[in-house]
Amino acid sequence: MTAYGLLLFERVEELDFVGPWEVFTSSAMIRAQGDTTVLIAERRDPVRCNKGMRVLPDHTFDDHPPLDVLLVPGGNGTRTEVTNPVLIEWIRQASAQVAWTTSVCTGALLLHEAGAARGRRVATHHAFEDILQARGNITVVPDARYVVDGELVTSQGVSAGIDMALWLVGQLHGRDHARAVRRYIQYEPAPPYLADEPTAR
Repeated sequence: MTAYGLLLFERVEELDFVGPWEVFTSSAMIRAQGDTTVLIAERRDPVRCNKGMRVLPDHTFDDHPPLDVLLVPGGNGTRTEVTNPVLIEWIRQASAQVAWTTSVCTGALLLHEAGAARGRRVATHHAFEDILQARGNITVVPDARYVVDGELVTSQGVSAGIDMALWLVGQLHGRDHARAVRRYIQYEPAPPYLADEPTAR
Protein backbone atom coordinates (compact mmCIF):
# COMPACT_ATOMS: atom_id res chain seq x y z
CA MET A 1 0.00 0.00 0.00
CA THR A 2 1.28 3.48 -0.89
CA ALA A 3 0.05 6.62 0.87
CA TYR A 4 0.38 9.95 -0.95
CA GLY A 5 -0.04 13.25 0.89
CA LEU A 6 -0.59 16.46 -1.10
CA LEU A 7 -0.12 19.77 0.69
CA LEU A 8 -2.66 22.57 0.30
CA PHE A 9 -2.40 26.25 1.23
CA GLU A 10 -4.05 29.50 0.21
CA ARG A 11 -3.36 30.46 -3.45
CA VAL A 12 -1.90 27.07 -4.32
CA GLU A 13 -1.82 26.51 -8.09
CA GLU A 14 -4.66 24.17 -8.97
CA LEU A 15 -3.04 21.83 -11.50
CA ASP A 16 0.14 21.60 -9.44
CA PHE A 17 -1.70 19.24 -7.11
CA VAL A 18 -4.70 18.16 -9.23
CA GLY A 19 -2.44 16.75 -11.97
CA PRO A 20 -0.46 14.51 -9.59
CA TRP A 21 -3.74 13.71 -7.76
CA GLU A 22 -5.10 12.29 -11.02
CA VAL A 23 -1.97 10.20 -11.53
CA PHE A 24 -1.85 8.88 -7.96
CA THR A 25 -5.57 8.09 -7.70
CA SER A 26 -5.61 6.46 -11.14
CA SER A 27 -2.61 4.41 -10.12
CA ALA A 28 -4.46 3.33 -6.98
CA MET A 29 -7.53 2.33 -8.98
CA ILE A 30 -5.48 0.22 -11.40
CA ARG A 31 -3.43 -1.42 -8.65
CA ALA A 32 -6.38 -2.10 -6.32
CA GLN A 33 -3.96 -2.54 -3.41
CA GLY A 34 -5.45 -0.01 -1.02
CA ASP A 35 -3.27 2.96 -2.02
CA THR A 36 -4.54 6.27 -0.63
CA THR A 37 -4.21 9.90 -1.67
CA VAL A 38 -5.09 12.66 0.80
CA LEU A 39 -5.12 16.46 0.81
CA ILE A 40 -3.47 18.03 3.86
CA ALA A 41 -3.67 21.64 5.06
CA GLU A 42 -2.89 23.59 8.20
CA ARG A 43 -6.60 23.92 8.98
CA ARG A 44 -9.80 22.16 7.92
CA ASP A 45 -11.24 25.32 6.33
CA PRO A 46 -11.78 25.38 2.56
CA VAL A 47 -8.62 26.42 0.69
CA ARG A 48 -8.95 29.10 -1.99
CA CYS A 49 -6.61 28.21 -4.83
CA ASN A 50 -4.73 30.53 -7.17
CA LYS A 51 -7.40 30.62 -9.89
CA GLY A 52 -10.35 30.61 -7.48
CA MET A 53 -11.09 26.91 -7.00
CA ARG A 54 -12.11 26.07 -3.44
CA VAL A 55 -10.93 22.73 -2.04
CA LEU A 56 -11.64 20.93 1.24
CA PRO A 57 -8.62 19.23 2.85
CA ASP A 58 -9.00 15.69 4.12
CA HIS A 59 -6.63 16.16 7.04
CA THR A 60 -4.69 18.76 8.97
CA PHE A 61 -1.02 18.75 9.91
CA ASP A 62 -2.01 17.14 13.22
CA ASP A 63 -4.24 14.26 12.11
CA HIS A 64 -3.09 12.89 8.76
CA PRO A 65 -2.11 9.22 8.38
CA PRO A 66 1.48 8.08 7.85
CA LEU A 67 2.72 8.97 4.37
CA ASP A 68 5.05 7.36 1.88
CA VAL A 69 5.08 10.30 -0.55
CA LEU A 70 4.86 14.03 0.18
CA LEU A 71 3.95 16.41 -2.63
CA VAL A 72 4.44 20.16 -2.20
CA PRO A 73 2.77 22.18 -4.98
CA GLY A 74 3.53 25.73 -6.02
CA GLY A 75 1.55 28.84 -6.84
CA ASN A 76 1.52 32.45 -5.74
CA GLY A 77 0.77 31.32 -2.20
CA THR A 78 4.32 30.03 -1.79
CA ARG A 79 5.54 33.62 -1.51
CA THR A 80 3.51 34.00 1.68
CA GLU A 81 3.79 30.47 3.04
CA VAL A 82 7.57 30.56 2.92
CA THR A 83 7.33 32.73 6.05
CA ASN A 84 4.70 30.54 7.74
CA PRO A 85 6.66 28.76 10.48
CA VAL A 86 3.92 26.19 11.13
CA LEU A 87 3.77 25.06 7.51
CA ILE A 88 7.55 25.08 7.07
CA GLU A 89 8.08 23.03 10.22
CA TRP A 90 5.45 20.51 9.09
CA ILE A 91 7.21 20.13 5.72
CA ARG A 92 10.53 19.68 7.52
CA GLN A 93 9.15 16.92 9.72
CA ALA A 94 7.06 15.22 7.03
CA SER A 95 9.88 15.17 4.48
CA ALA A 96 12.13 13.46 7.02
CA GLN A 97 9.60 10.66 7.50
CA VAL A 98 8.49 9.82 3.95
CA ALA A 99 10.21 7.66 1.36
CA TRP A 100 9.83 10.31 -1.37
CA THR A 101 9.58 14.09 -1.17
CA THR A 102 8.32 15.83 -4.31
CA SER A 103 7.40 19.30 -5.49
CA VAL A 104 5.81 21.05 -8.43
CA CYS A 105 6.67 24.58 -9.57
CA THR A 106 7.56 26.96 -6.72
CA GLY A 107 6.89 24.24 -4.19
CA ALA A 108 10.68 23.89 -4.39
CA LEU A 109 10.90 27.23 -2.56
CA LEU A 110 9.04 25.74 0.40
CA LEU A 111 11.23 22.63 0.33
CA HIS A 112 14.34 24.83 0.35
CA GLU A 113 13.05 26.87 3.29
CA ALA A 114 12.24 23.66 5.18
CA GLY A 115 15.72 22.29 4.47
CA ALA A 116 14.63 19.34 2.33
CA ALA A 117 16.06 20.82 -0.89
CA ARG A 118 19.20 22.40 0.49
CA GLY A 119 22.35 21.16 -1.13
CA ARG A 120 20.28 19.39 -3.78
CA ARG A 121 19.60 19.63 -7.52
CA VAL A 122 16.07 20.79 -8.28
CA ALA A 123 13.66 21.94 -10.95
CA THR A 124 11.15 24.77 -10.58
CA HIS A 125 9.04 27.08 -12.71
CA HIS A 126 11.17 28.71 -15.43
CA ALA A 127 10.32 32.23 -14.19
CA PHE A 128 11.52 31.36 -10.69
CA GLU A 129 14.80 29.60 -11.45
CA ASP A 130 17.10 32.58 -10.81
CA ILE A 131 15.22 33.61 -7.67
CA LEU A 132 15.49 30.15 -6.17
CA GLN A 133 19.14 29.80 -7.17
CA ALA A 134 19.90 33.12 -5.46
CA ARG A 135 18.71 31.73 -2.12
CA GLY A 136 21.90 29.69 -2.02
CA ASN A 137 22.83 26.11 -1.13
CA ILE A 138 20.79 24.74 -4.03
CA THR A 139 21.41 23.92 -7.68
CA VAL A 140 18.53 24.77 -10.00
CA VAL A 141 18.63 22.76 -13.24
CA PRO A 142 17.24 25.00 -16.00
CA ASP A 143 14.78 23.69 -18.57
CA ALA A 144 14.36 20.30 -16.85
CA ARG A 145 10.80 18.99 -16.65
CA TYR A 146 11.73 17.19 -13.45
CA VAL A 147 14.92 16.43 -11.57
CA VAL A 148 15.64 13.38 -9.44
CA ASP A 149 18.17 13.77 -6.62
CA GLY A 150 18.03 10.69 -4.41
CA GLU A 151 14.61 10.54 -2.77
CA LEU A 152 13.85 14.15 -3.77
CA VAL A 153 11.97 14.70 -7.05
CA THR A 154 11.15 18.26 -8.13
CA SER A 155 9.43 19.47 -11.27
CA GLN A 156 8.67 22.57 -13.27
CA GLY A 157 5.23 24.13 -13.21
CA VAL A 158 1.72 22.85 -13.79
CA SER A 159 1.82 20.05 -16.40
CA ALA A 160 5.38 19.04 -15.48
CA GLY A 161 3.97 17.73 -12.22
CA ILE A 162 2.12 15.06 -14.20
CA ASP A 163 5.40 13.91 -15.78
CA MET A 164 7.02 13.78 -12.37
CA ALA A 165 4.11 11.86 -10.82
CA LEU A 166 4.13 9.30 -13.64
CA TRP A 167 7.87 8.80 -13.20
CA LEU A 168 7.32 8.28 -9.48
CA VAL A 169 4.58 5.66 -9.83
CA GLY A 170 6.87 3.93 -12.30
CA GLN A 171 9.59 3.81 -9.66
CA LEU A 172 7.17 2.60 -7.02
CA HIS A 173 5.18 0.10 -9.05
CA GLY A 174 7.02 -0.52 -12.32
CA ARG A 175 7.34 1.05 -15.75
CA ASP A 176 4.51 -1.00 -17.24
CA HIS A 177 2.23 0.28 -14.51
CA ALA A 178 3.25 3.89 -15.23
CA ARG A 179 2.45 3.30 -18.89
CA ALA A 180 -0.96 1.89 -17.94
CA VAL A 181 -1.69 4.98 -15.83
CA ARG A 182 -0.59 7.27 -18.64
CA ARG A 183 -2.87 5.46 -21.06
CA TYR A 184 -5.80 5.52 -18.64
CA ILE A 185 -5.61 9.29 -18.17
CA GLN A 186 -4.95 9.69 -21.92
CA TYR A 187 -1.86 11.77 -21.35
CA GLU A 188 -0.11 12.02 -24.70
CA PRO A 189 2.47 14.80 -24.49
CA ALA A 190 4.49 15.82 -27.50
CA PRO A 191 7.38 15.34 -27.34
CA PRO A 192 6.74 12.20 -25.26
CA TYR A 193 7.45 12.41 -21.58
CA LEU A 194 10.32 10.27 -20.28
CA ALA A 195 8.65 8.99 -17.11
CA ASP A 196 9.07 5.36 -18.10
CA GLU A 197 12.72 5.67 -19.04
CA PRO A 198 15.44 4.65 -16.59
CA THR A 199 16.82 7.65 -14.72
CA ALA A 200 19.91 7.75 -12.53
CA ARG A 201 19.16 8.55 -8.90
